[in-house]
Amino acid sequence: MPDGPAPAPVVQRLRVRYAKRGRLRFTSHRDISRAVERAVRRAGIPVAFSAGFTPHPKISYTGAAPTGVASEAEYLELGLTDIRDPARVRADLDAALPPGLDVLDVVPAPAGTSLADRLQASEWRIRLDGVDPGAAERAVAAFMAAERIEVERLTKKGRRRFDARAAVSACELDRRAPQAADAPSAILRMVVRHVTPAVRPDDVLAGLRQVADLAPPSPPLVTRLAQGPLDEATGELADPLDPDRDAVPPPGDDAGTAHGAAQERPAGTESADVVTARS
Repeated sequence: MPDGPAPAPVVQRLRVRYAKRGRLRFTSHRDISRAVERAVRRAGIPVAFSAGFTPHPKISYTGAAPTGVASEAEYLELGLTDIRDPARVRADLDAALPPGLDVLDVVPAPAGTSLADRLQASEWRIRLDGVDPGAAERAVAAFMAAERIEVERLTKKGRRRFDARAAVSACELDRRAPQAADAPSAILRMVVRHVTPAVRPDDVLAGLRQVADLAPPSPPLVTRLAQGPLDEATGELADPLDPDRDAVPPPGDDAGTAHGAAQERPAGTESADVVTARS
């Protein structure tokens, strides 16, 4: 065991929702972790450290999106050695992070609760440039009508075949999306359950190609809009941080104001933060 005093214990846990936008969508998870650690130090947030010869800050990540995919709903948890106002932590951490990693919300985490258990599904927005909306709609109908669609993907354990259809709770053409006058474009919205092995948007696209020969001429553009508990009756996703807000009221006079600002999504986020999906 290393000499010296034991590390300070965790007295508060905070859950953070952040967005990955713009060029930062191509940043690897490891580089995002390093950026968060630097930002925590720069902001003076009293993060706790593990014991041992190589102490690590107690920052954990849940449900991270793949590299190359933008997201409005990434989550991490901070273990702190002192009590801090979540609204102040949100403002300070957001100011210390580079543009494109934007902190949207911070709430206290009640003891004995698991955020990972609440992240049951994700909502995705996929733009297919050069694809006729009618062809995309027909492909989606064929996909949703199928009982099973096996796709293949290279994983760390080699090539693996799995069913991409069962994980998809909903998939439809987004008719509200504006169309460019010079080229066709189809935008899909889908809700995909978190299963093992994970079914990603590119797996669903592989299934669309398999059942309807839908092959976009350019790389698809993908953004995760939300992740959280899935209501099977309505198909809607709930905010996974709502139970924490109900259980522990945030301290500080300005917490309510900061919370309201954190929930607002900048105008045009969904169209501005589309990104290239990578397999």
